[in-house]
Amino acid sequence: MSNGRAEAIAAYDRPWAYVVLTKPDVTFLVVITTVAGFYLGSSGPLEWMRLIHTLCGTLLVAGGTAALNQYIERNMDSVMRRTAARPLPTGILQPTEVLIFGVVTIVAGTLWLTLAVNGLSAFIALSTSVSYLAAYTPLKTRTTLATAIGAIPGALPPLIGWAAARGSLSTGAWVLFAILFVWQFPHFMAIAWMYREDYGRAGILMLPVVDRSGDKTFRLIVATSAILIPVSLLPAVMGIAGIHYFYGALILGLLLLQVSSWANRSRTNVRAKWLMHATVAHIPLLLGWMILDKSLR
Repeated sequence: MSNGRAEAIAAYDRPWAYVVLTKPDVTFLVVITTVAGFYLGSSGPLEWMRLIHTLCGTLLVAGGTAALNQYIERNMDSVMRRTAARPLPTGILQPTEVLIFGVVTIVAGTLWLTLAVNGLSAFIALSTSVSYLAAYTPLKTRTTLATAIGAIPGALPPLIGWAAARGSLSTGAWVLFAILFVWQFPHFMAIAWMYREDYGRAGILMLPVVDRSGDKTFRLIVATSAILIPVSLLPAVMGIAGIHYFYGALILGLLLLQVSSWANRSRTNVRAKWLMHATVAHIPLLLGWMILDKSLR
């Protein structure tokens, strides 16, 4: 075992390794969007206990899905610098342990949502997991279109929250889905540009891997950033949100488009990183502004 790998293993113990398996940064985004969907889908006073049950079940499904994703991609993770310190490549956890953990947590989360919330939220959560693992994950090594496929499960968490609050899906839920769907393109293309060598080494066909000049990648980034502006204005246009949200969403969208255009001008990893940070800030600010707008109406 190399010194680097030994140090990586020593960096966290087994309990912490299970936390790492759940990809806390990704599950944090799931929490934000699920809470937004729940709050915006609520027609009366916020049911706090239902929200807590929704988050517990959703987090279990999301964490189990992340673990199974690492189980499936353990060989690819071992050759990528950004993932080589994960529990499976370092050997701190064994594949069987991760497989059992992933399956058990997904089943537990689905049952939690079914019994404590409602069947529709459980169905959407399970569909998110299945589509991510059975469609997006295997397609990553076969086609650059995998990003578009992966954007579908990535946009489903607000629907879990909406369904949990209402027991049904309405237009507002699908508007939230559309916003999250489009937002993922500039976000993940920025990450893919930063780590294109890593992805190429692992055989993952992200667009920047095959688009070495970056022309297609940054056209997609700028185009989807531009499309995100009218899509993010839909809640106000359709009467789901008010005029304050409209102007806030417009400003946030224009700022993101400006950062995307700025990144396109030089196409360096530094600017791609700034773009990634901009997208990470954009979605919680947008959803938070939408929530505030509703609370003030």
